[in-house]
Amino acid sequence: MTLPRPDAPLRLGVNIDHVATLRNARGGADPDPARAALLAQQAGADGITLHLREDRRHIIDADLPAILRAVQIPINLEMAATAEMQSIALAHRPHAICLVPERREERTTEGGLEVAGDAARLTDYIAPLVAAGARVSLFIAPDEAQVEAAARVGAQVIELHTGSYCEHCASGDDAARDAELRRLFAAASLAQDLGLEVHAGHGLNFVNVGPIAAIPEVVELNIGHFLMGEAIFVGLEAAIQEMRRQMNLARM
Repeated sequence: MTLPRPDAPLRLGVNIDHVATLRNARGGADPDPARAALLAQQAGADGITLHLREDRRHIIDADLPAILRAVQIPINLEMAATAEMQSIALAHRPHAICLVPERREERTTEGGLEVAGDAARLTDYIAPLVAAGARVSLFIAPDEAQVEAAARVGAQVIELHTGSYCEHCASGDDAARDAELRRLFAAASLAQDLGLEVHAGHGLNFVNVGPIAAIPEVVELNIGHFLMGEAIFVGLEAAIQEMRRQMNLARM
């Protein structure tokens, strides 16, 4: 595909969930997600993302206030749209809240949030979060109906699910990859027209990040699992700085 020239700065949010996954595999306090968040900030991350899941499989309740104390950059709390999570978000008031679908049996977040079919409930759910000062984002598939619904329910931001695009990149199916990339471009353009800020993430790595970083309307990428894995080999600072380099190349 021929990619248009991006015209907006691009932020990098670093998801530190899987530092907690490693900690929880053995129990105890190490490795400390708050320390990882601080290192990410020092390496140039623009924000920290963490997902407090219902089953607490990685981030646990105590991690959120610890990370809020540890860093000065914005915190993006991913969570399901449940009463429990709303209460936690209102108590701690992170900079941003990203509502995601959540199923206990999944390994990681699968697919985007169903906004169009749950618009009335989500409108009521989002309102107190926005009133408390949070920027509310919805993690959605690059689908026109979901983008339009996101604007209707009161979200300020959408995060486009790039998982299908990344899977097609890995499989070598160029036609399917390009078709998904066209969907992402169209969804991002529509979202901007509707007054929504556009983020993207899921499955991004050094090889596939370029075309997503080149989407003009996208202003933030949230990347976690790959960066934590790469940090095992080169260190977190080097992994983040290389991702930043790849993103900047795509924006040039």
